Amino acid sequence: MLRLNKELHPDFAAEAARIDLAAPLSEAAVADIQAAITRYPVLVFRDQSLTDIQLRDFAARFGPLEIGRSAARPGRRRLAIPQIGDISNLNEDHEVRALDDRRRLDSLGNRLWHTDASYMPVPVVLGMLHAVTLPPPSPFGNGETEFADMRAAYDALTDRMRAAIEDLVVEHDVFWSRAQIGFTEFPAGEREQYPPSPQRLVRRMPDDGRKTLYLSAHASHVVGWPVADGRLLLWDLTAHATQSRFVYSHAWRVGDLVIWDNRCTMHRGRPHDEGQARDLRRATTLDTAPTLEQAA
Repeated sequence: MLRLNKELHPDFAAEAARIDLAAPLSEAAVADIQAAITRYPVLVFRDQSLTDIQLRDFAARFGPLEIGRSAARPGRRRLAIPQIGDISNLNEDHEVRALDDRRRLDSLGNRLWHTDASYMPVPVVLGMLHAVTLPPPSPFGNGETEFADMRAAYDALTDRMRAAIEDLVVEHDVFWSRAQIGFTEFPAGEREQYPPSPQRLVRRMPDDGRKTLYLSAHASHVVGWPVADGRLLLWDLTAHATQSRFVYSHAWRVGDLVIWDNRCTMHRGRPHDEGQARDLRRATTLDTAPTLEQAA
């Protein structure tokens, strides 16, 4: 069984005892980590030194890996492995991007509360983010990542509200989320490549049966409702789910690897000094079916 150093947020986030994730792991060790994630959907491993290959190989023990929107674009990439997401402010030559750089502006959508890739027909499950280089503290913030417990948020709704939203379907659209921060300059053909996808608003976790809200900045509107009414409901639910009592804020250290379950969490990045390098690498596992095909 995976040993935990401490609980970081009640029944939601925990720090694991020291384990070298770059070393070969047995099937039992992988199962122990998965069991810990079921209990704590945000799991922190300190002092990891992982190459991109090692991060990819570790993440692949938990399922097939996503190739994200940025990696799927043609052209040069800073990182060689397409399954490793480049969560940085660096360009292809490892230089800090200018403030008006198009890819930087696109990535600012990560500062909205969101669930990764919920705009895909088959969304993702585990996110794994590894801190390689961090900027020094600054008045702009320290680049924390905040996580919201969507299971606890669901449980805290009234019985009447839970019944009212039980069967709702929401359309998720990456271009809606980016439009909220004023970014609309996408490469030709990308809108056609990533059409909106319908997702359940309420999901049931397969391992423990708990229900959870499935919200995201990508959530555009409720299917079958007037758009305005649906958006107001989604905004109200997001405000409810991101109250401080449901949120764990992770202060990064170099070498941290944070694993979270996108099915029952939302997260957002916080500001940092954009004049200094910040380099995090992410691997993400794919789900097995659309949410509409999964048990409610």
